[in-house]
Amino acid sequence: MIDQATIDRIMDAAQIYDVVSDFVTLRKRGVNYVGLCPFHDDKTPSFYVSPAKNLCKCFACGKGGNPVHFIMEHEQFSFPDALRYLAKKYGIEIKERELSDEEKAVHTERESLFVVNQFANDYFRHTLRETEEGRNIGMAYFRNRGFRDDIIEKFQLGYCTESHDAFAKEALAKGYQKDYLVKTGLCYETEDHRLRDRFWGRVIFPVHTLSGKVVAFGGRVLAAATKGVKVKYINSPESEIYHKSNELYGIYQAKQAIVKQDRCYMVEGYTDVISMHQSGIENVVASSGTALTTQQIKLIHRFTSNMTVLYDGDAAGIKASLRGIDMLLEEGMNVKVCLLPDGDDPDSFARKHNSTAMRAFLDEHETDFIRFKTNLLLEDAGRDPIKRAELIGNIVQSISVIPEAIVRDVYIKECAQLLHVEDRLLVSEVAKRREKEAEQRAEQRERERKRSLQAQTGSTPEASVEDGTLPPPPEMDAENTPIGTTYTSFIPQEGKEGQEFYQYEQQIIQMIVRYGERVMCNTTDEKGEEHPVTVIEYVMADLQQDDLSFHNPLHRQILAEAAERIHQPEFIAEHYFLNHPDPAIGQLSADLISDRYQLSKYHFKAQKIVTDDERLYELVPLLMINFKFAIIDEELKHTLKALQDPAIANDNEQCTTVMQHYNELRQIQSAMAKRLGDRVVLKL
Repeated sequence: MIDQATIDRIMDAAQIYDVVSDFVTLRKRGVNYVGLCPFHDDKTPSFYVSPAKNLCKCFACGKGGNPVHFIMEHEQFSFPDALRYLAKKYGIEIKERELSDEEKAVHTERESLFVVNQFANDYFRHTLRETEEGRNIGMAYFRNRGFRDDIIEKFQLGYCTESHDAFAKEALAKGYQKDYLVKTGLCYETEDHRLRDRFWGRVIFPVHTLSGKVVAFGGRVLAAATKGVKVKYINSPESEIYHKSNELYGIYQAKQAIVKQDRCYMVEGYTDVISMHQSGIENVVASSGTALTTQQIKLIHRFTSNMTVLYDGDAAGIKASLRGIDMLLEEGMNVKVCLLPDGDDPDSFARKHNSTAMRAFLDEHETDFIRFKTNLLLEDAGRDPIKRAELIGNIVQSISVIPEAIVRDVYIKECAQLLHVEDRLLVSEVAKRREKEAEQRAEQRERERKRSLQAQTGSTPEASVEDGTLPPPPEMDAENTPIGTTYTSFIPQEGKEGQEFYQYEQQIIQMIVRYGERVMCNTTDEKGEEHPVTVIEYVMADLQQDDLSFHNPLHRQILAEAAERIHQPEFIAEHYFLNHPDPAIGQLSADLISDRYQLSKYHFKAQKIVTDDERLYELVPLLMINFKFAIIDEELKHTLKALQDPAIANDNEQCTTVMQHYNELRQIQSAMAKRLGDRVVLKL
């Protein structure tokens, strides 16, 4: 782990112009520099670099930040790897935290396994290009597949000779330990304790991690010498460094293209990925024949929310993979499907078409997954009522896992038209599925909690809401009052960035990041003594007064950390959050600093220009007031809309519950108005 002192030195040394100009051609414009954005197809320069602020930002796609954020985004590095990159650039020695003996042992073994894999990768590549057998068999196979030399080099393809132990002998002769050769899966040990090569007689496809380390290999059988081998492909076994459920073939080569195109194509095998790259489609990865996992989906989701799955037209294969696509929906991905012509897989189709033709076909033939699945299952169901009922249940299950309510509603309406059923039936079924899944998740959490407590104490104490061991009921209003079984309060939900109250929330966080440690007013205690109040302290106290919190989890974390550190000497909020070890917080802070808002130009008439930091005593309370009123406003609108729902209006019990909730909100609004006085509410 890199210590904080080293991080600070790297942050101080890294200059945004030096870092960005390694990748982008910049031209001076006033006090700043401008160039074409490297993160999207930029026709006119929209990427600005500010040496004074040490920040960059694209005013078209919004990406940018400090030097670390730029390297993370451009190279798709983790935060520590980006720091190491900059440390190397500026000649700064990395000082990391001293590891325990156990940590050192684990670290040493992992590094050793990576070193062995890198040696193997170099060996296989050398064998392919520099040996007669490699050129005659391995290279001939790749050339027959139509792979160019630059593509072979890009994916670091290799070859392992038909000798059963040539690699093992070479590795042992070079001093690599037998134990590590076995643990990586490159070799296996026979009963008479001899080492044999796992990949003998095969062309080699190395699997890279996101940062480019070789984590595993895939080998395809080729020549007559391997006759009798039933498995066409073999892959490295699971190891300390390789878990196949966490890896995607081609992600290292595709990551920048995925970000730039804001879409990822999913195929099945190694050659599918390579052929599509050669045809000019680089934002593609493969699950390598394994069922798609949640970890793989989250890996893709780091770069884009848009996924297109390519199928070769095999109906049985498509139906078998539908569950995997439901997992994509559950993770919030926007999923499309593209069927290739009969007889073609992504490999063969890509070899027949150039980049333009390939992209045109994909754009024209990709279909939204829910629509695709509905039409696919409708063909099987025909007029059979039982099959149609099963079909509806299948579609409802897919829709129910989608986390965003608006997206679910759109799909429900569209599927109701396709299936010729009333949309309220689908609404009801989706609600039942989601409620059941929520109950199952709660039960699972409770079982895990009990197992954890039992493991720690040897007993299983009773759980309760009060002691925090059980989560509170999910549907509560602003005053923690239950509001019914089918009506969901608006306030606790996240992802409401389009709402007015969220804009005030973001501006409050902006004030905290920019001016958090600044004194904005004084307060008098019971003894008549005055005490300074900072922006952070004022916001914390004002939220606690009404038992409110921010809706965005990053906003909550920023406020909590600011409150924890406000009394530390030399604490400066802007510096702390801009250089935060969590890249999400650092990026958000950079955005808030570079997009400085100006309330004055909207709301105040002044004889002279007054900066925000000169009137914190006025701006911060005004933002807090409007934040609270906007929350109540949105909740009232949401409640009135709920009363128009026939399912609630026709149910006396639910209707009464919602009406009670509405009356409670009006009382809260009235009480707030009395306490806060007659204030003018700003409109954004």
